[in-house]
Amino acid sequence: MGEREAEEKFPFDINPMYEGERVRKAGLYAELGGQNKPGFELVLFEPDPEQIKDGEVSLIGPDLEEMEEGGNYAYAMIYRVCGELIEKDLEAVIERRNHEYQGYIQGYMHLNQRAEIWVRISKEAVNKGLKSLKQIGRATIMLFKAELPFIEKMEATYITDGEEVAKRLEEADRIYEARDVKTRGLHDEDVDEFYQCTLCQSFAPTNVCVVSPDRIALCGAMSWFDSRAAARIDPEGPNAPIQKGECIDPIGGEYTGVNEAAVRLSSGEYDSIKLHAFLEKPHTSCGCFEVAGFYIPEVGGIGWVHRGSKVADTPIGLPFSTVASSVGGGKQVKGFLGIGIQYFYSPKFIQYDGGWRRVVWMPSDLKERVAEAIPAEMTDKIATEKDVRNIGELREFLQKVDHPVVNGVIREVDGERITDGWAVAAEAAAAPPTVSEEEIPVQTESLTQVPIPMASGAADPIKITLKDADISIGKIIVKRK
Repeated sequence: MGEREAEEKFPFDINPMYEGERVRKAGLYAELGGQNKPGFELVLFEPDPEQIKDGEVSLIGPDLEEMEEGGNYAYAMIYRVCGELIEKDLEAVIERRNHEYQGYIQGYMHLNQRAEIWVRISKEAVNKGLKSLKQIGRATIMLFKAELPFIEKMEATYITDGEEVAKRLEEADRIYEARDVKTRGLHDEDVDEFYQCTLCQSFAPTNVCVVSPDRIALCGAMSWFDSRAAARIDPEGPNAPIQKGECIDPIGGEYTGVNEAAVRLSSGEYDSIKLHAFLEKPHTSCGCFEVAGFYIPEVGGIGWVHRGSKVADTPIGLPFSTVASSVGGGKQVKGFLGIGIQYFYSPKFIQYDGGWRRVVWMPSDLKERVAEAIPAEMTDKIATEKDVRNIGELREFLQKVDHPVVNGVIREVDGERITDGWAVAAEAAAAPPTVSEEEIPVQTESLTQVPIPMASGAADPIKITLKDADISIGKIIVKRK
């Protein structure tokens, strides 16, 4: 690092205690990337040290002093690194650490990864003397080289010009895809150990991020290969091996070693995880996950919505932000699940719950993005916002296309029927009601008390009182014992 950078005093505090710091709208000076503007971060390995100006930070586009307070701008951070111990496979490992190290900077909020980055800079930081993104860049390089000594030289290019960010994002996406394709030939059963990642525990303390060949990290930035490389070069870092142990459930992906790690990493909050299940012992969800899944009980299917989705509401009436808040923070919630986008390509994708045969809705842009992962027979059976707007329309669509959830899902991996479907129930509900000999009287004004008829000669009927209940009944069948 150059002498100027080594001696520079920054106008902001740098400390791990600021990891997880949030910049709210009331204190916002500028927003970079996020849902409304393109953004990405990328690390590139440069084999020739002479091609890197160590510690140099260049900027393309308006700097902080030229930005309007409260404005939203495109943002790209491109780092070039070299070192005797660095190879191309370490690019993603180094890249993911940008989230950690920039989190050390007071007044600078960094969330997510790859092409989903979201940065906020506080008014307080600017008032204290933060005048340029180059200051952020130099501080970031200093942290990288201090924490990862195998980086011998590093330079950065920051971009806030919207057109330039969009142009370079195309190349970045090709690089991300090439990294992801490499991992698809290896599977959970081919290895003896998985890897943990604790990078997000600063804001999701009970999160248990398990990276396996068939399940990429929730952030989408760390594959099994990346995690292995990270653990080898930085044994004290956030990535460490998890011995698989005994396989308890090969379909759900439950292992004794993972369960032991769940207890340890969650401080006893959770004791078991199925890597490839949605509704039973699901994987915990941090906050950096790329996609959030939600169960729709009215149709017995699962919907997915991704970060940055332009769809205002899903069929259940909730946008990504609300769905994400239901499961984020390191929680294990049945009915919600955070994943990395590459998990859609896994042959074990939520296979315990039926895989793609259970998927009923996705935003059109996400569906298009992962089109190659969707089985051909399911492509036209998965609705988007262009097909339906609510649960009622979704039910009609699923019946029209004869989706597996209508008549019952048969799990492909073992041929077991895991749902009964709702077509028969729907037909019965639509038919004229039949009245039994002993009709059950219901107080329709409040729906709070339901007298249950007893056998002749019995005491007074039992009365069940339901408080604050919202009940929808399709059909009631009463049978004598």
